Amino acid sequence: MSFSARVKEELSRHMDTARHCQIAETAAVLSMCGKVKISASDQFSIEIQTENVSVARKYFTLLGKTFNIKTDVSIRQGRRMSRGRTYAVAVSSHEEALKVLQATKLLDAQGEVRENLSLTSNLVVQNPCCRRAFIRGAFLAAGSISDPEKFYHLEIVCATQEKAGQIRELLASFQIEAKIVLRKRYYVVYLKEGDQIVDVLRLMDAPQALMEFENIRILKEMRGNVNRQVNCETANINKTVSAAVKQTEDIQYIRDTIGLEALPDNLQEIAKIRLARPDATLKELGEYLNPAVGKSGVNHRLRKLSAMAEELRQQAEA
Repeated sequence: MSFSARVKEELSRHMDTARHCQIAETAAVLSMCGKVKISASDQFSIEIQTENVSVARKYFTLLGKTFNIKTDVSIRQGRRMSRGRTYAVAVSSHEEALKVLQATKLLDAQGEVRENLSLTSNLVVQNPCCRRAFIRGAFLAAGSISDPEKFYHLEIVCATQEKAGQIRELLASFQIEAKIVLRKRYYVVYLKEGDQIVDVLRLMDAPQALMEFENIRILKEMRGNVNRQVNCETANINKTVSAAVKQTEDIQYIRDTIGLEALPDNLQEIAKIRLARPDATLKELGEYLNPAVGKSGVNHRLRKLSAMAEELRQQAEA
């Protein structure tokens, strides 16, 4: 089971005790993956279709607990072997469908289907707890989250730009700044920051998924820190080795041209020690001198030798 499926499984088993929150979550599921049907005799029926059994189970439970109504559940197998099952949960009774639509504010006083989910004018999402429930229902119906081992990405796919704007507005009420992108013919509300995804999991009441996500984040951060430290140390080692090789080459050039005996005593001493100990660090080279010299002093002498070697090379080329 994918991480996204585990999150939805956990959310499907969470049931708010307050009826107004149950209505808000029902409204979200209906809004994101539901259909309202009107017959020739103006009879209403509602249905959701989903490929996720967790979504179907949660919607079925919400209708039973919140409205005390029975639903028709059907399962259809995809025509192609690669396609899975589609679960349909329908309310065929006009009176019961009308009850759900009116409670979720998806039907106005004139009997027209509406989806006005403004935070200021819609009672369904006015309370913070109801907004949390609505976001949970929207994610269940049309959301997904990537495996945090790979990368951080949470999204909710919306059929219209208006719905995407409503989801973004709801998230913004919790200081979560989501973005919207047009993908094919759908509007996708998405988050890519780990901290933001943690906040969404927390507000949707998914503690197990939140703990798993945070544990993976901690391990990834630790691995990243270790890799950065190793890379830094490797780079320093490579730099030290390259410098030692260059110093040895310069000293050998001086030896083969004018001879080390032509050098001042302090440079002659460090030159011989570097040739004898090509792998030694600057600190170790300084300890071999008599008297001992610090790293900066050793580096200063080696720089003088390199400058002298470069000068001899230029003279040879002239």
